[in-house]
Amino acid sequence: MRLRPRARHDRRTNTQVAGGSPVPADPAAFPGTSDLVLPRPARLALTAGWNLAESLGLPVVAYFAGEQVGGQGAGMVAATATIWLTAAFRKALTRSVPGLLIISALVLTLQTALVLATGSVLLFLLQFPVANLALCILFAATAPTGRPLVARLAAEVVALRQPSHAHPGLDRFFRGVTWLWAGIFAASTIGLAVLLVLEPTAVFLLLTTVVTVAGVVAGTFLSVVWFIRMLRRSGLRVHFGHA
Repeated sequence: MRLRPRARHDRRTNTQVAGGSPVPADPAAFPGTSDLVLPRPARLALTAGWNLAESLGLPVVAYFAGEQVGGQGAGMVAATATIWLTAAFRKALTRSVPGLLIISALVLTLQTALVLATGSVLLFLLQFPVANLALCILFAATAPTGRPLVARLAAEVVALRQPSHAHPGLDRFFRGVTWLWAGIFAASTIGLAVLLVLEPTAVFLLLTTVVTVAGVVAGTFLSVVWFIRMLRRSGLRVHFGHA
């Protein structure tokens, strides 16, 4: 009786399978083990849109509804109550609360406390630089840790799935980008504080929107460019998962 030799697989080289098709031994060739995975575009847009809607959209709607009924203070209270109720529903249904929702709830609570403290216009305006300062501290506090805030937000807001094993280049990217956003919020805090002193209320409110939007756009652009450069240098790839 003749025994057929069994093919031995060498993990360091390409292996041969039936039909003569080589199988790369590099684990990076298999999506989900050494690559980054994103949902398909439609699912990605839905996931990101849902997170932004519950963290930003619902409080804004609640604010305008409350303001129509009882003025500025009532609007702030309505927005704060709405976002905490959303967090409670999230906890009850999924047993977890997204980081973006927690951040929005904490910052909005701080803003509401400032507005209700005296009801003064100055404190109402002061909430904008104070909110940016709070975000700066929050991002900076997590940047040097093993769980930088941007990594958590990427997983929750856009459902980014990281490789199954730690990747030094990816870890450095998330820590660096978290520091980047901390710096952006610090710059916004300083800019808004200067505008608060120099400009009248109407102009300050207009410029607050400009500064906020400009900061978010700049931070997003720099983060994306940094992400692409990290992918090229580290050899990681991005795959779209199932919808």
